[in-house]
Amino acid sequence: MMRFFKQICAPIFILIATTANADNIKLAVTTSFNNSGLSDVLLPKIKSDIGLNIKLLVVGTGQALRLGAAGDVDAILVHSKKAEEQFVTDGYGLHRREIMYNDFVIIGPKHDPAIVRNSKSVREALTLISQTPASFVSRGDDSGTHKMEVGLWKYSGLDPDKFGKWYKSVGSGMGASLNVSASMGAYILSDRASWLNFKNKSDLEILFEGDKLLFNQYSFIPINPSLHTHVKYQLVEKLENWLTSTRAKRMINGYEIDGQALFTFNAEPK
Repeated sequence: MMRFFKQICAPIFILIATTANADNIKLAVTTSFNNSGLSDVLLPKIKSDIGLNIKLLVVGTGQALRLGAAGDVDAILVHSKKAEEQFVTDGYGLHRREIMYNDFVIIGPKHDPAIVRNSKSVREALTLISQTPASFVSRGDDSGTHKMEVGLWKYSGLDPDKFGKWYKSVGSGMGASLNVSASMGAYILSDRASWLNFKNKSDLEILFEGDKLLFNQYSFIPINPSLHTHVKYQLVEKLENWLTSTRAKRMINGYEIDGQALFTFNAEPK
């Protein structure tokens, strides 16, 4: 099993590996977190506060978990609770620590051919989209967002594997998928932070939001040093302490775009 993970992850690791340094750690994060712009705010403060230089590996949640399982990173920051809990249960991660949350939203063209805007629930919104000859863009990349999207279709009694050509699986990160959606005038599920920080909005806007099922939790998982003795657990612990600190809380809650907060800090003390 471990050999399988290493074979999958090795090409990416070779491309992004850097010279080891006692003050460096590798952190796999989701494309949605990176697209939000929050990493550009937090990383310089982390370096100045605790002298830690973080090398980000920006991938989908599924790939982040595979990198962690192979020991190619020191920690991961992802957003797919069920997969994260399994990762820890399987012994790859020490624990799962919730850090912050936002929510998912359904984006679509302003003229809204599926009349999603009037929906009372995410189930109703997705059902309407499936019944309308309008395109829907799926990330299709095993990311946390993709896992959420597939789960919501199934919750709505629908199977994406049986959808027609209107369902476009692009196998890309959040920003790239939003670009495809903008170019096609298609519906898409996005985390709110990536959408707010997205520049090429074109004719798209938020058409549905607010269902409790769209809750989007981000969690931090240190890689198990008993399984991978080379991981820098002491530095990871310093990072985790910073991410759950009062300073991090102020910065995360205070990060806004156009007056809108992108994340809410919810880390609990140990």
